[in-house]
Amino acid sequence: MTLSGLFVFCTVYALAVATPGPGVAAILARSLAKGAHGAPAFIAGFLIGDLFWFTFAATGLAAIAARAQPLFLVLKYAGAAYLLYLAWRLWSAPAQPVEEQPVAEPRAASRIFVSSLVLTLGNPKVMIFFLALLPTVVHLETLDFTDYLVIAAAIAVILPAVLGAYVLAASRARRLFRSARAVRILNRSSGTAMAGAAVAVATQ
Repeated sequence: MTLSGLFVFCTVYALAVATPGPGVAAILARSLAKGAHGAPAFIAGFLIGDLFWFTFAATGLAAIAARAQPLFLVLKYAGAAYLLYLAWRLWSAPAQPVEEQPVAEPRAASRIFVSSLVLTLGNPKVMIFFLALLPTVVHLETLDFTDYLVIAAAIAVILPAVLGAYVLAASRARRLFRSARAVRILNRSSGTAMAGAAVAVATQ
C-alpha cells in the first residue's frame, strides 16, 4: 500500500462521511435537540458499523452479505423505526430552555450506541462503498494484516473527527435557542430531520 493511495482513501472517505445523508441528519438532529450528551456513544455505533463493513469488504465476504440480504433488511427497517420513534420524542418533548433541560442518563449510552450501529449494519451500501474505494489503495487479494490495521486506524480517526465536528457545531448552535418558543421550533425541526433520515434509511 502506497502513501499516495492511503491519502486518496482518507480524502474520499472523509468526504463520504461528511456528505449529508441519513447518518449525518440523525446526528445533527440529535445534537440540536440534546447537545453533545450521548454523542460519543452515537458516533461509536457508526464507527463500529463502518469497521464491520470494511472488514467484510476487505476479507472478500461480499458474497455472504448478498445471501444475508433479508437480515440486512430487518436491520434497516429496525433502524428506520427507531429514528421515527426519536422523531416522535422530539416533536412531543416539552419546550424547556436549553439550560433547564436534564442531562442524559449514562445508562442510555448503550441504547444510543445500538441505534446508530443498527442503522449502519442495515445499510450494505457502506460495504459496496469500501469495495469500490479499497482498490485505489491496495489490491484486495493481496491485502495483508498490516494494511488492514492501517486502513482501520484511518477510519477510526476520520469518522469520529468528522461527525464530532458536526456535533460541536450543532451543540453550539442550540445555545441560541433560549425561549420556550424557540426550543419548540428547534425540537420540531430536529424531529422533522430525524423523520426524514428514517425515510431515507427505509427507502435506500
